Amino acid sequence: MQLNVLTLPGDGIGTEVTREAVKVLEKTASKFGHGLKLSEGLLGGIAIHKTGTPFPDETARLALDADATLMGAVGLPEFDNMPPEKRPEKGLLGIRKILGVYANLRPVKAYPALIESSPLKNNIVEGVDMIIVRELNGGIYYGQPRGIEGSGESERGTNTMTYTRAEIARITRMAFHLARNRRKKVTSVDKSNVLETSQLWRRVVNEVAPEFPDVELEHLLVDNCAMQLILRPKQFDVVVMENMFGDILSDEGAVLAGSIGMLPSASIGEKKASGAWVGLYEPVHGSAPDIAGQNRANPLGAIGSVAAMLEYSFGLVKEAAAVNKAVEDVLNSGQVTADLKPKSKPATTSEVGDAVANAI
Repeated sequence: MQLNVLTLPGDGIGTEVTREAVKVLEKTASKFGHGLKLSEGLLGGIAIHKTGTPFPDETARLALDADATLMGAVGLPEFDNMPPEKRPEKGLLGIRKILGVYANLRPVKAYPALIESSPLKNNIVEGVDMIIVRELNGGIYYGQPRGIEGSGESERGTNTMTYTRAEIARITRMAFHLARNRRKKVTSVDKSNVLETSQLWRRVVNEVAPEFPDVELEHLLVDNCAMQLILRPKQFDVVVMENMFGDILSDEGAVLAGSIGMLPSASIGEKKASGAWVGLYEPVHGSAPDIAGQNRANPLGAIGSVAAMLEYSFGLVKEAAAVNKAVEDVLNSGQVTADLKPKSKPATTSEVGDAVANAI
């Protein structure tokens, strides 16, 4: 198979972890006999420095030409006080929009070697293996009207949460399809006791569910779900929710996994003419400028994003499993970065990448 992949290393540690992820991708493609075409573009703060915009037209062209995009991280402190349209994060929103990705998938797995790294008790974390599915194109982040108006005591900020039936049905079907290949359970999260958008959400989810009679469906209110993710996380298989709820709850996965550096993510759109599913893949962590350039960043979230790309965009399940197995082997060996609290001297970013590549 020919894999046409765009890399967007971005800012801070993004360049370092992306380099190791590409190393693993190249080794996997070679091992399994696939062709690999790699291109590289600018996104975020580095793009502002070099082109004046966080999402250059050339990057948009490269993203549309590629079958999948592997991203590092965006964001630099020097832009923190800039207006939203001039911040590096605007580039991330721009590429999501132009690719039409609508489902953000965050696998959360508690590896046995990292049980002690979680602040939760071992018996709570052991065996956790879930995917959080976040709707990415709708909800309060995109709804209109929005803005700040007026002045003085009457100054008012407005954001609008809105969803269409089609948006809810599309993300629901994605969750059910994923569950069919796992433990066949979907948990839909809403706030239907208060919000009309959530009432529509729950109704549409219930209407879609009969299309998948082999998959169990349950509903949870978002506040209860936040509690259950900490109290009884092993109960979850595939968890689906709207945009803002997903933004908040998916970060609880870092507590379960032992480090935010462990978490990959995938943002999926429609199928391309090539047969690949449009996908944007990135670790959950940020650009961490405080450790950038020091060869200390944990690359396993970025490497896990390669595994997600192989499985979700290209349907290469065996290859994805090989990457995940290599990650687990390296974790078991103890050759990990400082954030995972190794018993001996911490490994560097490049040493971890080499170890995973060698274990493929």
